[in-house]
Amino acid sequence: MTPWPRCTPRTQAALGLALCALLAWPALRQALEASMWRHMVLQFPLLMGVGALLAAALPPRAHTVVSRWNAHGIAGLVLVAGVLAVLMVPRVLDLALREPAIEISKCAALLGAGAALRLSWRAAGLVVQGFFLGNVLPMTAVVGQLYIDTPLRLCNAYLLDDQARLGQWLVGLAALLALGWLARVGWWTVRREGDAIAVKNA
Repeated sequence: MTPWPRCTPRTQAALGLALCALLAWPALRQALEASMWRHMVLQFPLLMGVGALLAAALPPRAHTVVSRWNAHGIAGLVLVAGVLAVLMVPRVLDLALREPAIEISKCAALLGAGAALRLSWRAAGLVVQGFFLGNVLPMTAVVGQLYIDTPLRLCNAYLLDDQARLGQWLVGLAALLALGWLARVGWWTVRREGDAIAVKNA
């Protein structure tokens, strides 16, 4: 079987730039931001993905500097959690739709969060990853449940039905990500124990 070609850092950065240009296209941006759930569930992760792809092009010297500032991935994951917490505030979504400066700041923050997540995740290890997800995912689920339960429109730009739909997405995604990470931890644990038994019996 022919192996998949390796995606070099330059190729990843080029893909990131292409996706960034696509997301900046006014028609697509307006389509994503026309719905509250598309705004948060689609646009946010896509912009973070762009940041992660662009981070691949960082030179080795920049990686060294970042690793000193970002020991065990803690600082980077704190940045990611802070950005997501702020951008889940309904008022911020409203302002982003009305104020170009807030929209640009939102996009820049998500690009930075995506880059920080990529540069921090492996360095964090399972314990720090679990702490990060143990804070971010419950926060996401609580915000989603608030969107579902409240009888008031929290965002003036979006209808109540759209708000409730976003809440359902957030709760579902939080549960799915938690289960996915736990499954990965379980697989890694079983694999490590299997390797240890193989070494012992060798």
